[in-house]
Parts: sequence; structure tokens; C-alpha cells
Amino acid sequence: MTERPFWKTKTLAEMNQTEWESLCDGCGLCCLNKLEDWDTGAVVFTSVRCRLMDGTSCRCTDYENRQATVAECIQLTPETVDDIAWLPPTCGYRLINEGHDLYWWHHLVSGDPETVHIAGISARGHETACETDVDIEDFEDYIVDWPWRAGEETEKVPS
Repeated sequence: MTERPFWKTKTLAEMNQTEWESLCDGCGLCCLNKLEDWDTGAVVFTSVRCRLMDGTSCRCTDYENRQATVAECIQLTPETVDDIAWLPPTCGYRLINEGHDLYWWHHLVSGDPETVHIAGISARGHETACETDVDIEDFEDYIVDWPWRAGEETEKVPS
């Protein structure tokens, strides 16, 4: 009998730190700056990436110290996943929290961290700008909808 993967047997709160961290698929979409409408609460993505996000690897260049460098960096926890409405629809944390399985291209399923990029789910391949190169007043000029559409045509693996 094959042991079921941890993400199919544990809640987010039951995962250890290594399991928790491995749920990140490396798409980089959460590291794109977002704008929120103060009146409606609607959130839109921009193609302006955090100053710590490597535009090629879609990874943080200083993950361990990111909150010291970028004060507005959100620390995702099992308790906050429900409260962060802008998590992309393909986000492993969001999927598991909502009782869904991971997609075939997630590295925990495929065994390859490049499949998220090959499948076109990540920020890689999209033109992005570093936030240090864009005036904050101009972020509205960089609004994009592709992070919300990521994964629309991909299927989840069978449960």
C-alpha cells in the first residue's frame, strides 16, 4: 500500500515547517504588487514585482530576511490563508485550505520545480518591472489580469 502524500492527509495547521514551505510552487505571483480599491476592497495585480523577487527564478532573493527588508511583505500562515483574498487560484496553500488537490505541475506532484514555469503558471515569461524602477503613483499603469487566469486550462491530478 502506498502512503498518501502529506498534503492529502494533513490540514495546513498540522503541517511541519518543511511541509508548509514545500507547498509554495514558486510561481512568484504573490510577490507581484497588488492594488486595493479602498471603497470596494477589490484587489488587482500589477506586473510590478517586489524588489526582492528575482524575475527569472520567481524566487525571493533574501527569503529569510524579507520582512526586515520589505516591511509590507505578508507572512502567510495557516491562520491567515483564509484572510488573503488575493492568493492566486493555483496557490498550493489556497488549494489545500479549500480542500482541493494540487495541480499536476506542482513540484510536489511532478517532482520538478520547473514544471510550474513550463505550464505557464508563474510570473516567468511575463514582462515584469522591479518596484524600485517604477514610481508608486504609476503602479496603476501596470495592472494585469493574467495572475487571476493562471491555471485556467490546466487540470488537477486525480485524487
